[in-house]
Amino acid sequence: MAEVLVYVDHVDGAVRKPTLELLTLARRVGEPVAVHLGPNAEGAAKTLGEYGAVRVLAADAPEFADYLVAPKVDALQAACESVRPAAVLVPSSAEGKEIAARLAIRAGSGIITDAVDLEAGDEGPVATQSVFAAAYTTKSRVTKGTPVITVKPNSAAPEAAPAAGAVEALAVSFSDGATGTRVTARTPRESTGRPELTEAAIVVSGGRGLNGAENFPLIEALADSLGAAVGASRAAVDAGWYPHSHQVGQTGKSVSPQLYIAAGISGAIQHRAGMQTSKTIVAINKDAEAPIFDLVDYGVVGDLFEVVPQLTEEVEARKG
Repeated sequence: MAEVLVYVDHVDGAVRKPTLELLTLARRVGEPVAVHLGPNAEGAAKTLGEYGAVRVLAADAPEFADYLVAPKVDALQAACESVRPAAVLVPSSAEGKEIAARLAIRAGSGIITDAVDLEAGDEGPVATQSVFAAAYTTKSRVTKGTPVITVKPNSAAPEAAPAAGAVEALAVSFSDGATGTRVTARTPRESTGRPELTEAAIVVSGGRGLNGAENFPLIEALADSLGAAVGASRAAVDAGWYPHSHQVGQTGKSVSPQLYIAAGISGAIQHRAGMQTSKTIVAINKDAEAPIFDLVDYGVVGDLFEVVPQLTEEVEARKG
């Protein structure tokens, strides 16, 4: 069976959930071979093997941390030349998509971004995408070179399938261009204790209907009761009520959680483009004609200042 390269997204060897999803999808089209760049590959290999990686190609060098994405592209290119894979899968993060695009250009291959599903085809892997603000679902395949495919988080439920996960050293030669842009400083982001927005299984978002930053604790309280991430509409972000890093929409982040709750969000097409692929959508809005209700699985026509606290209270009561 052909091998499929999976780029590992990790934090000091702690493998992040989107990588486990990629391993699950990779098994549909071949044997997953993980590419781990950075420290603690041996620790990560246990998790990668548990989810189907037959091998783990590992490389660690200061260039991966000291410079931007080019050294990682060099390493992934070296892995491609070593394995000759049937496809390369990369998480659809901002960095992941840049790595994938650079790799595809170097290899002269086609690229598919933001896939939400993957299946085997007679002429190579077939990727499913939600396009035009999720108004259409398309199936595509790469017709030239090795397919490079980025996959949105929460597109597949991670499924364990124990494999060897044997660690092998990956020899990497860095190009002159790899060290062109140096990282000069890092500022750790303050942890809220909530899951990452693009990876969360549940997202609770607030919009213009909150009427001010002082009311966002209502959204945060509901999110915390559900173990969810907090999102915001563009209107709320532009008004300075919540950080831009939490914006959901066409000009913000795309999310695809199992449950998306929109409170005080009218449902402009730009917002819908960023959350329309969510599995279950719930909206709370006092305007019964709000466009968001055309999209939802469950809608509550009511005042969010009454509904959201009651919902939070009910969730907490049932948890107890």
